[in-house]
Amino acid sequence: MMGRLVFLLEEPSMKLLLEGLLPRLMPGWVAGQHFLCVAHQGKSDLDLSIPRKLSAWQYPGDRFVIVRDNDAADCVAVLKKIKGLCAAAGRPDTLVRLACQELEAWYLGDLEAVAAAFEQPKVNTPALRKKFSQPDSWEKPSVELKRLVPGFQKGAGARAMAQHLRGAEHNRSHSYGKFVSGVQRVLSEMDSSSA
Repeated sequence: MMGRLVFLLEEPSMKLLLEGLLPRLMPGWVAGQHFLCVAHQGKSDLDLSIPRKLSAWQYPGDRFVIVRDNDAADCVAVLKKIKGLCAAAGRPDTLVRLACQELEAWYLGDLEAVAAAFEQPKVNTPALRKKFSQPDSWEKPSVELKRLVPGFQKGAGARAMAQHLRGAEHNRSHSYGKFVSGVQRVLSEMDSSSA
């Protein structure tokens, strides 16, 4: 593979998650060599950064992935806006993925990983798996996660989940599945273009 995947992220907790998770999902990957995560301080900071970073980026072969929470916004409108920023910056091939509604929905999609990460075996029960069978549909998954794991904090939680979150086939979050499959598709495109 020539170039890296550069992830432009809404928040530091997503960076903490991906830096630990990506080498597990993509064996052999090394942060800085195969991928780079750039965290921002919220949606506004990310949106302002996209045109500048994409148009000024000087490393040949690098491709971009933008990831942010949806937070109950109109997903079609959000995707259209971000893809427009990417195209205007000369990077129409940028992959844009939304965590619906928040990053924590990806965690609720894999209760086995939550139970292991926080040493809370009672979290992975048939009743809770049924309750969170569609984690992307919860308006505030972070609130639900705090109910399951008292004391949950975004940064420490992201580090812990990075070591336990599994592949898309084990996760009920549709947006997590779209993220993983999108990254795999971009990698395939990068591999075929460098062959």
